[in-house]
Amino acid sequence: MSSADEILDVVDEHDEVIGQARRGDVYARGLRHRCAFIQVRDAEGRLFVHRRTSTKLVFPSLYDMFVGGVVGAGESYDEAALREAEEELGVSGLARPSFLFKFLYEDGAGLSWWSAVYEVRCEVAVSPQVEEVDWYAFLPEAEVVERLDEWEWVPDGVAAYSRLRAFRGAG
Repeated sequence: MSSADEILDVVDEHDEVIGQARRGDVYARGLRHRCAFIQVRDAEGRLFVHRRTSTKLVFPSLYDMFVGGVVGAGESYDEAALREAEEELGVSGLARPSFLFKFLYEDGAGLSWWSAVYEVRCEVAVSPQVEEVDWYAFLPEAEVVERLDEWEWVPDGVAAYSRLRAFRGAG
């Protein structure tokens, strides 16, 4: 099954499930769905940053400071966060990511999804999926902040990162 055929829950403005649809249809029709964003730090506290592959359905070839993705139909945010983090990092036995907060992302052009933000520490070697990740590195947070204006980032990740910094009191 291709990722476009994956079944997702369609949700309303209150994050209540109102139906289900194929992922490709959810994107094509701009249906509100659920996503998990996981900020990953290594043993030294550096952030995992990556550039998405050019074949991604959404935001191809852009940089991201989170791993994550859509929440499948009937899946909880917590389940999706652990699954997505392990898949994208290419690791197993990762600690369950810690939930921080949730927000409704809206791009101003009709795209909208509920976004649950998590954090996790990964102290083992990563082997990111080649289908998902073109380039990656663990970067000091100061460098990530410095690169915000230099690199082209996924807009939902920038929105989540901005909220996360405010959540932590870092502006």
